[in-house]
Amino acid sequence: MTNELALDQQVCFALYSASRATTAAYRPLLDKLGVTYPQYLVLLVLWGRDGRGVKDIGAALGLDTGTLSPLLKRLEGLGFIERRRLSTDERRVEIHLTETGSALRTEALDIPNKLAKKTAMGEDDLMRLKEALDALTSALHRTDSSTTEGAS
Repeated sequence: MTNELALDQQVCFALYSASRATTAAYRPLLDKLGVTYPQYLVLLVLWGRDGRGVKDIGAALGLDTGTLSPLLKRLEGLGFIERRRLSTDERRVEIHLTETGSALRTEALDIPNKLAKKTAMGEDDLMRLKEALDALTSALHRTDSSTTEGAS
């Protein structure tokens, strides 16, 4: 008989442990760039498409503006991004990469491969893992929204 409440039987703990181990594996790679893991995620969003609004970046990362604002301030202080007010709407600010921030992308190009090697997992296994995690995330978001809708 298994203990349903045993720590080693919990999916949530396996995800938590994997997340912490992944972040720790990224640390030495990102130290060379001079950024933290959350800052790296912001840069990934901007390397994908520059000139995004704060809310757009937050939505891509699943972060609220209260969490995102300090990350953006630090990246701006490092000289990797700049804020620009829209000429069409002074209230809106877009985040743009600086030349330094754009150039950092070249230095970061090999990070995914280096991390994949650290896992000792094959490319197919990593892709299946990512797809399973994406499916889990989507299912949990659907559950959250249906719970929220039912509560109103």
